[in-house]
Amino acid sequence: MAILKQLRWFFRQQWRQYLGGVIALILVAVCNVVPARIIGNVVDAISDHRVAAAWLAGQLGIMIGAAIVQYFLRFAWQKLLYGSSYVLERQLRSRLFHHFMIMDPTFYQRWRTGDLMAHATNDVEAVRQVASYGILTLADSLITGGSMIIAMGVFVSWPLTVITLLPMPLLVLLAHHLGNKIHDSYGQAQQAFGQLNNKTQESVSGIRVIQSLGEEEADLADFHHYVDRALHTNLRAYFWDALFNPATTLIMGLTYVLAIGVGGWLVGQGQLTVGQLVTLITYLGELVWPLFAIGTLFNILERGRASYDRIDALLTEKPAWLPAKSGARPAFGEVAVAVESFQYPDGHQPALHNVHVTIPAGAKVGIVGPTGSGKSTLLRLLVRDFDHYQGSIALGGQDIRQLPLLDYRRQISYVPQTNFLFSAIVAENLRFGDPAASADRVRAVVKGVAMDNEIAGMAEQYDTEVGQDGTNLSGGQKQRLALGRALVRDSRLLVLDDPLSAVDAETATAIEQRLEARHNQTMIMTTSRLSTATQLDWLVVMEDGTVTGQGRPADLQKQPGWYRDTLQEQLQRQRLEAEIDG
Repeated sequence: MAILKQLRWFFRQQWRQYLGGVIALILVAVCNVVPARIIGNVVDAISDHRVAAAWLAGQLGIMIGAAIVQYFLRFAWQKLLYGSSYVLERQLRSRLFHHFMIMDPTFYQRWRTGDLMAHATNDVEAVRQVASYGILTLADSLITGGSMIIAMGVFVSWPLTVITLLPMPLLVLLAHHLGNKIHDSYGQAQQAFGQLNNKTQESVSGIRVIQSLGEEEADLADFHHYVDRALHTNLRAYFWDALFNPATTLIMGLTYVLAIGVGGWLVGQGQLTVGQLVTLITYLGELVWPLFAIGTLFNILERGRASYDRIDALLTEKPAWLPAKSGARPAFGEVAVAVESFQYPDGHQPALHNVHVTIPAGAKVGIVGPTGSGKSTLLRLLVRDFDHYQGSIALGGQDIRQLPLLDYRRQISYVPQTNFLFSAIVAENLRFGDPAASADRVRAVVKGVAMDNEIAGMAEQYDTEVGQDGTNLSGGQKQRLALGRALVRDSRLLVLDDPLSAVDAETATAIEQRLEARHNQTMIMTTSRLSTATQLDWLVVMEDGTVTGQGRPADLQKQPGWYRDTLQEQLQRQRLEAEIDG
């Protein structure tokens, strides 16, 4: 019953609906007492040869009336109990989705997408079952079972009722013994479902890679491994669950044996009428549902408890971002980076150390360096993917970690190295950061990223579906569409992580020249194509997680080091390619 205590907050919130549903169930139980009592009366009347047509019609009328009343009462409790359970489902899903929106990247390193989807679907559904069918079976089994037992004692015989129900404590002992085993096995089954969800999501997302490498059979074998594991854990859960119903049938059989044996003897002794014995047996028939419902109840409660524990563990995790300073508001100004040291949460050595850079407001700055030098890491600190580092990053003289996260991020348009497009049309992807952007502004941005001719050539143009994560577009088109989305937003700070690596050099140069010409916007961009960054205001060279040089591009070309050597290599390669093409 622990899950019911965990859901007290919801039952308090919806107490009127649940009280109404329970009252309707009580009235249904009262109506259920009527038919068995009437059947016993009719049997006795037949035995005594005193059945009159008018009297029999009256008895049948009462039974029909009770059935009609039950019809409306059952409608009432279903609407109240099941309707309330969907309110719980909505609240849990909303909480989870809101939680996903506020969590930091380390959270998504610990949890895979399939696990999170399993929490938001399968686990929530299991908890909803507790608030609907679970409450129904609990209340109905207690109310129906209690009313039948009282009716047996009042209308038949209390001593015979007690004797008949002697096997019932065995059911309580069985439920107690199986409860923990059912809970543990369902927890393992839910975990296995999450792993299967992960595998399915990854395989569908990476289907092009799997097919291009001819690894369909290997991936299918891996998928079957996860299916078999999920099947095994579910079979174990259903094994423990399946032990309950046969035991219930056995216990019910014992009660019938006692009822017929002892009741028949009492009829023979003249201490009980045949009608009373029939009434008792009919009431025992009504007890079948409450007893079987107890087995179903434990199944639902233990499965719901396992799922709620998983959801609760997820919701209790806190984002790693630091709290904002009271009253702090972002102000546009220079960006001052003074990071003494930063290490990833799962890292073993600092990814950045001794990084000091000052970027004036409105400047166009490039960050260059070899692979693994810390360029992308610095941008991730700038957009506040991580807050825990030694030193500071300031915007307009304020430490960005003291600013409200959402207010700060509204000042930024960020294009990460790995682009993500939504499964929507081109226009919706472009307007994602600014849904109110005008059509003229969108067209101007699309022209600026050199994608106007390509969109014009699409069958539906701006209404063209890009597919799941842009599967209908090339790599260069995805990059330019992601860049266009950032430019439509028109934030004061533009942060670009090698946004044109998949675009040809000529097109990339034209786009970067347009970016450099934008006014009243600070641009910080990493790039692997050094020849296209020569017109930027300032370059920062990074190697091994630290700054090894910075200055104007023309000045850096004269200084020995990684930048000059790499730039000369790239320029020489371009000349050779031009000669070959010529």
